[in-house]
Amino acid sequence: MTIREIITQTDKTAFSFEVLPPLKGNGTDNIFTTIDKLIEFGPKYINITNHRSEFVFREKADGFFVREKVRKRPGTIAVAAAIQNRYGIKVVPHLVCSGSTRELIEYTLLDLQFLGINDVLLLRGDKAKEDRVFTPEPNGPCHATDLIDQVNDFNNGRFIDGSTIKVPGNFSFGVACYPEKHEEAPNLEQDLFWLKKKAEAGAEYAVTQLFYDNQKFFDFVDRARAAGITIPIIPGIKPFAKLSQLNVVPKTFHCDFPQELASAALQCKTDEDAKQLGVEWCVAQCKELIAHGIPSIHFYTVSAVDSIYQVAKQIY
Repeated sequence: MTIREIITQTDKTAFSFEVLPPLKGNGTDNIFTTIDKLIEFGPKYINITNHRSEFVFREKADGFFVREKVRKRPGTIAVAAAIQNRYGIKVVPHLVCSGSTRELIEYTLLDLQFLGINDVLLLRGDKAKEDRVFTPEPNGPCHATDLIDQVNDFNNGRFIDGSTIKVPGNFSFGVACYPEKHEEAPNLEQDLFWLKKKAEAGAEYAVTQLFYDNQKFFDFVDRARAAGITIPIIPGIKPFAKLSQLNVVPKTFHCDFPQELASAALQCKTDEDAKQLGVEWCVAQCKELIAHGIPSIHFYTVSAVDSIYQVAKQIY
């Protein structure tokens, strides 16, 4: 079953979450600990993020510095396979334009095909830290729509070198969307224009950037439906957990805190107070989403596993 089939055929709001590959040199213990903690809530699928290489400067013995490319979190495909093998849960690795070439994407699709993993999330990804604007790799995809085109070609047996072959089975895929607008989009209408293009090209669902104001999500879905976008739109949720996030989250993820949440957060004295506030807000947020018939809620687990466990305990 595809992700869309899973979330639309479930009797209750589906539960899913995202994990990060471990830092280079570390094992999968932390990932398995996260899954072991959350598995009691019956996750329908688990996403695995993908992270581009970064440039760093290393000092040599002669005192000069050399610029090197380092990938701090490799292993998206291997981690996906390990989770699938260990837990028997559907996995959804991310494929990103950022730092990728068309050849690398094709080899990744082949590897996934060998592993029997046929669901992916297609994203442009973040720009490199050293770049002012997003810059694709030479012969690399620039937009998520480019990834969609390549996956569709692969599904139709067309490889990037022009050769053709009958492939065993097709990939289904989802994409990202932004209730409060992508930071680079000139307006929400343009954002919705491209989301519709992705849906028309075969995207089966869309997962939102995290948000804390349900009304903005509901308004976004209404505008999407009015624009003719019919695919499921899955809310991406992450509990507020630290005092520092009051400033960091809006800057990093380009989403606003509702005034009610911001005011309450300013009254918190410790991170533990903030964490408890975040759980309470998230529970209320999820209950309202479920009451509106949302078919699935997707949780971002980074630095929030314990909070998500507390939330899930109350809503699943």
